[in-house]
Amino acid sequence: MRTLTKDLQQEITPEKAVELLMEGNRRFVNNLRINRNLLQQVNETTQSQHPFAVIISCMDSRTSAELIFDQGLGDIFSIRIAGNVINEDILGSAEFACKVVGAKVIMVLGHTSCGAITGAIGNVELGHLHFVTNKIKRCIPKKPIKTSDSNYNELVSTVTEDNVVLGISDLRTRSPILAELELSQQIKIVGGVYDLSTGVVSFMDLPKVSLNKQSNLEYAVQN
Repeated sequence: MRTLTKDLQQEITPEKAVELLMEGNRRFVNNLRINRNLLQQVNETTQSQHPFAVIISCMDSRTSAELIFDQGLGDIFSIRIAGNVINEDILGSAEFACKVVGAKVIMVLGHTSCGAITGAIGNVELGHLHFVTNKIKRCIPKKPIKTSDSNYNELVSTVTEDNVVLGISDLRTRSPILAELELSQQIKIVGGVYDLSTGVVSFMDLPKVSLNKQSNLEYAVQN
């Protein structure tokens, strides 16, 4: 597997970047991970890095982006925070990743059975956790619900997806830099939900910036 260089990164279109994530997840699910010489990648990325994607995911120990998208050293920026919520630090990190380093896609990635989601629904109070849960609560209906209610699991699933959509909206509305990059077709901002039981990432059907032309550039993922 080739280590990403600046030239290879520049050949990747935003559309191709999304495909690379999809292909990587399919390899992960089918246990067909690419054979990488990680020590070689350590040496080749010592002086610089050129990731093609930014993954904003939950801190859950089962949702390592490098693993579930079958990526190597230097391939992606992995930003992790409980509930995959968006704050100022994450906005700045994403702006740096795309505007300065040249990443082509930002993915907000939720996951099933997320503790931050259930904590927000259950009004869990713990130290500074409210900084996370208050962001998620924007997606929760005002009507109280208990874990014993018949539609509780459906609510958790709905809030998980809505929280991803809200995260994408936060990236677009709170960062003029990212909004302009997407409008000029230099990046894509997408969302997805990772299923803890299957390993599958479902890429959500979200509104996208219309494209005027399609690039034929391909990223060579060869040995």
